[in-house]
Amino acid sequence: MTDVQGVARIRPAAFHAAGGTEDWRVLGEGACAFFRTGSFGAGAQLVGAIGAALAGVGEADVDLRPEGVTVRLIEAGEEYYGLTERHVELARLVSGVARELGAVAEPAAVQTVQVTVDALELPAVVAFWRALLGYRDRSGSPEDLLDPARRGAPFYFQQMDGPRPQRNRVHVDVWVPHDLAEARIAAAIAAGGRLVTDEHAPNHWVLADPEGNEACVGAAGAAG
Repeated sequence: MTDVQGVARIRPAAFHAAGGTEDWRVLGEGACAFFRTGSFGAGAQLVGAIGAALAGVGEADVDLRPEGVTVRLIEAGEEYYGLTERHVELARLVSGVARELGAVAEPAAVQTVQVTVDALELPAVVAFWRALLGYRDRSGSPEDLLDPARRGAPFYFQQMDGPRPQRNRVHVDVWVPHDLAEARIAAAIAAGGRLVTDEHAPNHWVLADPEGNEACVGAAGAAG
């Protein structure tokens, strides 16, 4: 694939297949891992150790909570938003530091959420949400908006060919670990939901709640 500053881009399946990435799952917003530390102090220690390990090598998005630390790896530049081969190396470094400090990886604890808006007048709708949220375009895409701090849920705008009477025009995309997608879907159906389509499985499924509001369950890396 095309290089990013001299480093080759990679697909989710290639990241998962690389040795030393077992703690990680590629979601809609990059490769993510959660390390349970058990206390805020232990988590802060882990964050410091991650910073030292990645110094001069790369960067990561880190979320510190009393229960543990979530780490996300993503190339978030103007020209490209995704994974590169360098992220495999960074994932191995972070996992090694976590093991040294006794932090336990829990792949099932990671997920990302995206809000999708179906629009007829896409440019106008995007402009409204960009201004309201203070978001920016994703790598020049006319269809995606991102929180510049990468904390809030991204917004994706889907072009519609015509109005959808009696059907919602906003749905939520939930990205879960590829090896947990079917269990999450089964739980949602057992809770009263229904399967709208599995046409694009195992990459994603569309579900609906009892009133027809839709959610798409994505599983990056399941087949590509």
